[in-house]
Amino acid sequence: MTFPDRRFVDARSYANAYFEKVNESVASIDPEKLQAAADILTKVYSEGGMLYSCGNGGSAAIANHIVCDHCKLVRTDTELTSRIYSLSTTVEIITAIGNDISYDDIFVFQLRSLARPGDGLLTISSSGDSENIVRAVQWAKENGIPVISLTGFSGGRSAVIADVNLHVDADNYGIIEDVHQAILHILAQYIRQAHMSEEIIKQRKF
Repeated sequence: MTFPDRRFVDARSYANAYFEKVNESVASIDPEKLQAAADILTKVYSEGGMLYSCGNGGSAAIANHIVCDHCKLVRTDTELTSRIYSLSTTVEIITAIGNDISYDDIFVFQLRSLARPGDGLLTISSSGDSENIVRAVQWAKENGIPVISLTGFSGGRSAVIADVNLHVDADNYGIIEDVHQAILHILAQYIRQAHMSEEIIKQRKF
């Protein structure tokens, strides 16, 4: 059933229903796939690879936000060398590719230019079916770059192609994006604390 499926008369009742759906969506995440994603990221960060992220719209904002948490946060108090680059962040190259070639190629064109063995790709797409996301995922898979996809709704093609798909069972963009952001916070904080001493963990705010 879609949410919302009726008109709410006040913000409080809408918020209660919204958060109930968030909790249901969180419960739908496969814990084994969450660990698999953490393992991929840890390997990339431990071996000095670059993690590329990308998304459209609200998912682009999440792709950009990961640069903060998975670079600055993960490296603080650890020996990890996390390096993150969001393919959604530079309007100059995005608009040049979109205008001169195709908007469908805005991410894969950058990957072809930048990605190397040992790197990783993380895509954020509620539908999982945006053509520019799918092309990036396909190219990465064909070139030995491990892919983590975050999806919602039916999961789309990127859910099928990716090495690890973190699927959020929801049909509301806001809920999906909220949970996607939470997943990335969880992964960053988990990886960081796993590489810290317990004494230092107790002294820090996460």
